[in-house]
Amino acid sequence: MNRRTLTLASLLALLGPQRLLAQTAACPALLNHRFPRLQDGAPQDLCQFSGKVLLIVNTASYCGFTGQYEGLEALYARYRDRGLVVLGFPSNDFEQETGDSKQIADLCFNTYGVKFPMFDKTVVKGKDANGLYRQLQQATGVAPRWNFHKYLVGRDGKVIDQYNSMIEPTGRTLTRAIETALSAKG
Repeated sequence: MNRRTLTLASLLALLGPQRLLAQTAACPALLNHRFPRLQDGAPQDLCQFSGKVLLIVNTASYCGFTGQYEGLEALYARYRDRGLVVLGFPSNDFEQETGDSKQIADLCFNTYGVKFPMFDKTVVKGKDANGLYRQLQQATGVAPRWNFHKYLVGRDGKVIDQYNSMIEPTGRTLTRAIETALSAKG
């Protein structure tokens, strides 16, 4: 048996075929990714956010928009009980995220009080973009042009829209879209 067969066989034995199929079907294709968590590198399965409204943002520590961490955290605090999750993906694609994970985490958590999920530094544009960002770009036709580009994803795992860096997290444009997405049945 090859390794894949053993893994599938192990999962079937552990979960049973019906439960395994239900878990696979419940996770939208967009969320079928794993990324290391920023603070400790522990792998995080994005399927854990199925059924939530997601605001996915590429971030950077040394950018004119870095202050948007405060607005993103305010959004998360305001709407998380209704089902919003902000997901932060630090990136050096625009040469403004030169630090390592410890430095990025220190800035996020200690300077800006970020409590929303943050992931290790990654590539978000071009041919080397991670799989999630390739799917976001395919769905919208727009790759991040700068740091703090935002993608809004509905409870059904489908991309609703994208917002450039100039759109403030707590501004009317984004909060209206988030409220509409949170009110929609997923």
